Amino acid sequence: MADTLRRLTNTSSFSVLQDKLDSWHKDYHGISCDQNLNRCCELIELTAKIQGQLFAILNLTAAEGGHYAGVDTLKTRLLPWLGTCFSMARPSVTDDTSLQLIQDSVEKDRKIKELSFSHESDMQKMETQLCSTRLQLDSVRAELIDAKNELDETKSKSATTLLATEDEILQLKADLRSVHEQVEIYKRKLDALDDYERQIRLLRDEVSYLSTEKAMLQERLVRSRSPSPLLRPSRSSSPVRSESPTRAQLTNSSRHARLVSRFSDLYAVERLEAQSLLRRYIADLQMVQKIIFIAVVESFKIAKLAYRQFKLRVRKTLSTSHFGPESLEDAAVDYIVRNLDLYDVQASVNDVINAMNVDPRISFPPEVDFVLISTLIREACRVAFAMQTLESPLDLAFASDGELYNDSRYRRSYDSEFTAPLVMFHVWPALMEGNNVIVKGEALTRRSWTRSRSRSRSASPVRSRSLSPTRSLVSLYKI
Repeated sequence: MADTLRRLTNTSSFSVLQDKLDSWHKDYHGISCDQNLNRCCELIELTAKIQGQLFAILNLTAAEGGHYAGVDTLKTRLLPWLGTCFSMARPSVTDDTSLQLIQDSVEKDRKIKELSFSHESDMQKMETQLCSTRLQLDSVRAELIDAKNELDETKSKSATTLLATEDEILQLKADLRSVHEQVEIYKRKLDALDDYERQIRLLRDEVSYLSTEKAMLQERLVRSRSPSPLLRPSRSSSPVRSESPTRAQLTNSSRHARLVSRFSDLYAVERLEAQSLLRRYIADLQMVQKIIFIAVVESFKIAKLAYRQFKLRVRKTLSTSHFGPESLEDAAVDYIVRNLDLYDVQASVNDVINAMNVDPRISFPPEVDFVLISTLIREACRVAFAMQTLESPLDLAFASDGELYNDSRYRRSYDSEFTAPLVMFHVWPALMEGNNVIVKGEALTRRSWTRSRSRSRSASPVRSRSLSPTRSLVSLYKI
């Protein structure tokens, strides 16, 4: 039995049967009726062969089990199955059963028609709803497109409005900045106004004092011209006019206070205006502060030199016609005090600019000129020139980069290192009267100081200024 089962397994009869069924199913509509019948008969024959082999195995298996083994299985499974197969061979349907089957078939057909009709009506309703839904979808799409267009238009308008608003905001910020700068300038001028009022009071006191002195001098002059013999001996022994001071000596204190106040105004007003002008062209604040400091120092040097030259000319002019109790020196100073407007300040301004053009410590953009800060230079020259007419002339303290910080002469700038001992550079010079400090200067201090070259654009400090007409003259003069 085992050999028979093994052969059945090895032949793969059921696989062949399944392959033939698949092939027939594929070719069923493409072949003729005879061919379909032939394939069906072939499959029946193959099935009969397989059943024959299976019955042979069943017989062998039952024989191996003996007379009684497998009887229950044959009774319960094989015999009922065989009886069912043979019973189907004869007709078992009566006339009543056939009529009932026909009625059932008609009823089923009627139900199928009703179901198909209801299905068709449902399909029509669904198609109608689908059409209405499509129409609504199209209208929604149109509304969406219109809304998108309106949104794009609103965005474009908003962007244009936003740009215009940003421009207006920038303009307003610029206006506000300029207004703040003007307010600061007005505040400084208002602070300077208090000093001017104080100077006016001092001048009024000086005027009253001078009026008294004038009355006394006139009285003495009348007495000196009288023919009284009592006055002549006193005139010969001690001249009356030698006791009268000059105008320069009488106004020395008031001029001293006024010039000190004017020097403070240079720091508070003109310096800041020049700094704001230079910051438009130079981004480095330290370089701007260096330029302003060197401009003030050079202005004092040039003004002192101009004062000495002007004083020599005045002495030479007065020496031929001078007579009186005061010395020629006092007469020259008094003349200069009375005629300060004769000072050629523009020549000094030009000399200061020429000196700054060749100064290796500072740099300047080639497209502009130091004439930009000529207002500060002019006022500094005037103040320095007038300071030389005092009995004790005022001058600037000597300053050098890298020197030790002197707290009695300078105050530290806001961005200094307040424990640093060395001065990196000076922001504003100190005003001195002899060895006494009248007005403190300002300096920037750092812990370590290194000297660096400022003119990185050219090795020659003169040629780097060749674009300016004034600097071109300086270059020709140096060559």
